[in-house]
Amino acid sequence: MLEASLKDQLRAYLDRLTRPIELIAYVDDSPASQETRTLLAEIAELSAKITLKQGDPAGERVPSFAIAATGEAPRIRFAGLPMGHEFTSLVLALLHTGGHPAKAEAEVQAQIRALPDRLRFETYISLTCHNCPEVVQSLNLMAALNPHIEHIMIDGALFQEEVNQRQIMAVPSVYLNGEPFAQGRMELPEILAKVDTGAVARAAEKIAAKTPFDLLIVGGGPAGASAAIYAARKGIRTGIVAERFGGQVMDTLGIENFISVKETEGPKLVAALEAHVAAYEVDVMNQQRARALVPGEQIEVQLESGASLKAKSVLIATGARWREMNVPGEREYRGKGVAYCPHCDGPLFKGKRVAVVGGGNSGVEAAIDLAGIVEHVTLLEFGAALRADAVLQKKLFSLPNVKVITEAQTTEVLGDGQKVNGLQYTDRPSGTSHRVDLAGIFVQIGLVPNTDWVKGTVNLSRFGEIEVDARGQTSVPGVFAAGDVTAVPFKQIIIAMGEGAKAALGAFDHLIRS
Repeated sequence: MLEASLKDQLRAYLDRLTRPIELIAYVDDSPASQETRTLLAEIAELSAKITLKQGDPAGERVPSFAIAATGEAPRIRFAGLPMGHEFTSLVLALLHTGGHPAKAEAEVQAQIRALPDRLRFETYISLTCHNCPEVVQSLNLMAALNPHIEHIMIDGALFQEEVNQRQIMAVPSVYLNGEPFAQGRMELPEILAKVDTGAVARAAEKIAAKTPFDLLIVGGGPAGASAAIYAARKGIRTGIVAERFGGQVMDTLGIENFISVKETEGPKLVAALEAHVAAYEVDVMNQQRARALVPGEQIEVQLESGASLKAKSVLIATGARWREMNVPGEREYRGKGVAYCPHCDGPLFKGKRVAVVGGGNSGVEAAIDLAGIVEHVTLLEFGAALRADAVLQKKLFSLPNVKVITEAQTTEVLGDGQKVNGLQYTDRPSGTSHRVDLAGIFVQIGLVPNTDWVKGTVNLSRFGEIEVDARGQTSVPGVFAAGDVTAVPFKQIIIAMGEGAKAALGAFDHLIRS
């Protein structure tokens, strides 16, 4: 099952085990169980510290397997083959269970070990989901460090009946002690904040005690990271406060137009950005959302946590988020059939009928991807023609299970109270209303800037974007902005990075002249 080169790499990793571990297989005679048995046998052959055992499948998900330190009860399990994006999750689970130290900060590890309650997590994933591994790896680490915590990864495509029973229509979906806990990508600090009730207050108290910065960057995407590096290299006291380091790039699968890097994935690029920022003296404050901007001689950024930060200059790089349709039913059925990431959630709709709303590049690409998984795709475009590149349209129209409807205004998401079962749209030329029966709706209609917190403080365009000059300066002295949050055209990663660097240099020039 594992290629020779991959076995060699895995063998090198497993040499780092410091204590013996056991792989316990819960399998039967099914083909999926045979694949699981083969994978585990190949792994066990790579290290003398690994023993493969047959477990009693009664009461267990089949096929599945557990990883445990010898002599201890298992706390990490995988229901399904953790291949694709999840293979790294398997490798890390083996290492951490086998005593290899985790890379998480010592303070975070201490916080995990101190959690007193019994926590049993279940995470439903798809193997094509690039957001799922972050959640799986975080929860696995928590289970490896704390004997009160258990975690199981569940491949939704393999356990479809269970997915249907729990009406899971978005991944990752996490359950805690049998109850819904969270959906979507989460990082370890965010998970800890949800289970450790005192974490938010402690973080706010710590932030409030910080001395003012020379430059405070709000937002940790490509623009914010680039700005931080350029500012820190100038020797000024620099901080980043971000709701999620990496921003929307964390949700981007394929990146093939970042110059000098032929192809990469969003999470990989973010990891590289984070490492680059960490190489400089930048104070990174993650999992913090900005609430208000207060201009003055020292500019104040107020946070949702109740804390506030002050700085001589501020650079806003809060990016953008998926635009919503703003129709009845959309928010009610988000995660219950309404989705925004076809790569992540597409496999959950295997064999079902879905719709894609939006005829630009992202919408057409989503329809093409989904057509290979689902029974049928209906693509709805508001305008008279699709706006995607010609090569994408050619591919789309070659697919037999795709229907394109133009001049269609989506008016309502329909459901049965539990999940989506249809969509209502109006044919714009005739004004007639139509219903499309389906199980899922993928919204791909562009982005909206994250500027709600600065409305009335800095000048915004009619689209809600921050207006900046050639140096990234906003209408407020000492306040700069960069990236997708601004009115600068062409929302691209490489442009955001360039704008972040330029705005940081503009802020430095402002500081030395003030």
